Amino acid sequence: MGHHRNARALPAPTDLAPLEDRKRQEPGAEFNWRSAMALNLSQKQEVVAELADVASKAHSLVAAEYAGTTVAQMTAMRKKARESGVYLKVVKNTLASRAVVGTEFEVVKDALTGPLLYAFSTEEPGAAGRLIKEFAKGNDKLKAKVVSVEGKLLPAAHVEVLASLPTREQALAMLARVLAEPAAMFARAVKAVADKQGGGEAPAEAAADATA
Repeated sequence: MGHHRNARALPAPTDLAPLEDRKRQEPGAEFNWRSAMALNLSQKQEVVAELADVASKAHSLVAAEYAGTTVAQMTAMRKKARESGVYLKVVKNTLASRAVVGTEFEVVKDALTGPLLYAFSTEEPGAAGRLIKEFAKGNDKLKAKVVSVEGKLLPAAHVEVLASLPTREQALAMLARVLAEPAAMFARAVKAVADKQGGGEAPAEAAADATA
């Protein structure tokens, strides 16, 4: 009977989880970066391989401090990242340092300190900058720390410059205008020459008529 009472007294499996762990899953709770980066050896190798592949193809990188960011804020940022062509990852700096070796982002290795969020632009150079800038407006805990483009390590303040880069559609529109302008100038020049020649031929034709 005593054994039976003890069995009934055991809490349900979900109750065994510490209250603090459950709280971490609440939207307003602070994002637990230690849990997010707790990996075994094989998982670490997979992360390095995945990051290396992304870094080898990415156009730009923004590494940002995010300690104090809530679960809800991180979830929203990840959703926006997927929609805007940004690879977003919370990973240990030692793993990130290994992953960028042999890529144009190798220059950031010595600048990676403290808990960082890595945002790689996979489609448009300015996408990562725009993502971090947008979410930093409502989250003073999110701060760009490292910016890298085209093999250069740039100050954190350059996230503003990166964010101002045109989108693919804007860049194509700008290119179209640039290409169209010389064509328009050429067309005007051709027309001017044609008008001038036309003006010169008229008197000749009139003279010919007069002598006929």
